[in-house]
Amino acid sequence: MEIISNNKTATNTVEVEFKASAEEFEKAVQATYLKQKKNITVPGFRKGKAPRKMIETQYGEGVFYQDAVNGMYQQTVAQVIDELKLEVVDMPNIEVTDVSKESGVSFKAEFTTKPEVAISGYKGIKVEKTVKTVTDEDIKKELQRYREKDARIVDVTDRALAMGDTAVFDFEGFVDGESFEGGKAERFSLEIGSHQFIPGFEEGMVGKNIGEEFDVNVTFPEDYNAENLKGKAAVFKCKLHEIKTKEYAELDDEFAKDVSEFDTLDEFKADIKAKLEENAKNNAEAKLDSDLTDSVIALMQGEIPDAMINNRVDDLVRDWEYRNRYQGITVADFLKFTNTTIEQFKENFKEPAEKQVKLRLALEKIAELESITASDEDVEKEYAEMAENYKMEIDKVKALVTVEALRKDIEVEKAFDIVRDNAEITEVNE
Repeated sequence: MEIISNNKTATNTVEVEFKASAEEFEKAVQATYLKQKKNITVPGFRKGKAPRKMIETQYGEGVFYQDAVNGMYQQTVAQVIDELKLEVVDMPNIEVTDVSKESGVSFKAEFTTKPEVAISGYKGIKVEKTVKTVTDEDIKKELQRYREKDARIVDVTDRALAMGDTAVFDFEGFVDGESFEGGKAERFSLEIGSHQFIPGFEEGMVGKNIGEEFDVNVTFPEDYNAENLKGKAAVFKCKLHEIKTKEYAELDDEFAKDVSEFDTLDEFKADIKAKLEENAKNNAEAKLDSDLTDSVIALMQGEIPDAMINNRVDDLVRDWEYRNRYQGITVADFLKFTNTTIEQFKENFKEPAEKQVKLRLALEKIAELESITASDEDVEKEYAEMAENYKMEIDKVKALVTVEALRKDIEVEKAFDIVRDNAEITEVNE
């Protein structure tokens, strides 16, 4: 393979003209003949036994040329990329400009390459770290969550319907005296105060008694999802059949024993507070990293090829399908259920994909500027952690993730550590 010319035609585009010699082309043609001859019939010869010269005489000298060129394509392009040390981010556009037995095969290829980016000011980034203070009210809400999980549903027969109760009732809605689709149900269960129904409906049921028939007058919101009901006044004719409510346990030591590993309510509260504080700390750290990420991206300068964003979108789509595999949901299924096109579906991933690509490029540049390297020890440690996390043998992990890729990931992580360690962080209590 010989490179004829190599020209940068745009910021992230390189046009290369190269050729495979006559000898290389002849080898490819011969390989194609040996692969295909068993399926070729020539008069006077048994099927698959005709010499190459006879096949070329029968069908033309170029009978094997197209498949030979296709067979050379991948290897020849790989040689060009390797020789020019190109970091290619998309499949190249290839044009075969000449094919002949005497001179070989000439190609012209346009490669989209990884962009050169610049970044400065990544040390000393000013950012706030907001940590939420855990209050008695937070602990009270968490205790109530446990009470909700432990609550019993009981029938109410001695009073009217109140907020927080569940009503079992029939209803039928009318607009301008006419019933409408979806406006009728029997023995429907509704938690009063859950705001499942349109504004005013649940409030209109409060105070009603079992067996009572009554009307609830409401007005559909202007932004209601059914066009024919937007802003319309409606009356719902209802009949209440049952009232149910939740019966909660007393907040005492017995409750703590029932729902936790602790013997007293005070111990349980202390544990809840510790966990809420740990959660608040983790949330603050995550928000800090997110803010630093945004700052790093904003500091980076460079033109990002659309191909890099599109490739990352495709990765995220595959990740989505992998995460939903246990539910048996494929992307095709989702598109069908939601009446969505693949282009619309991919649009959901474009913003995070762009952010991830830009962050990666910025951190790789920081790693280069800071001369960051990942040692063999770093790599082996990371392999061991991955094997532990995924419950896989380390040799299988190594077969899936190359040393080069893992080394690059570690260097990027170290680059972000430099950004974080050098940031000017102001802690704020919320």
